Amino acid sequence: MKKAILFFVLLTAAYNTKAQTASDSVKAVINQLFTAMRNADSATIVNSFSEKYTLQTLVRDKDGHMQSKNELVTDFGRNIARLPKNAADERIEFASIQIDGPLASVWTPYKFYFNGNFSHCGANSFQLLRGKDGWKILYLVDTRRKEPCEK
Repeated sequence: MKKAILFFVLLTAAYNTKAQTASDSVKAVINQLFTAMRNADSATIVNSFSEKYTLQTLVRDKDGHMQSKNELVTDFGRNIARLPKNAADERIEFASIQIDGPLASVWTPYKFYFNGNFSHCGANSFQLLRGKDGWKILYLVDTRRKEPCEK
């Protein structure tokens, strides 16, 4: 009887202890980025990106034309680090995760809150590369708009 109980306990423990899937590890890197933003943690922001990365935002110029604006991740991290903790709060949803070997493509609609107040919404498009140090963000581009956004 004791062996049967022990077997059941071990089986239950094994069932409840799931190995992290590739999707889980991709989500972890992206969640790490947004946690670092909330914590004003520049080092973790920079560490979330690959050595060779692209960080872009799609913005309208003064004439209303859409343009892409590149940013250095070190500048982005430095700007976030100047903020108090919890000032920059980007709340994302994982809409799509596609993985093929060392490449992951992720789509995350978001709502951004600054100092607790709704600021804007949009979507992030991530490309991640799995290398010797795990998943890193290779490319991130986002859109930004005030509406239509559901608060």
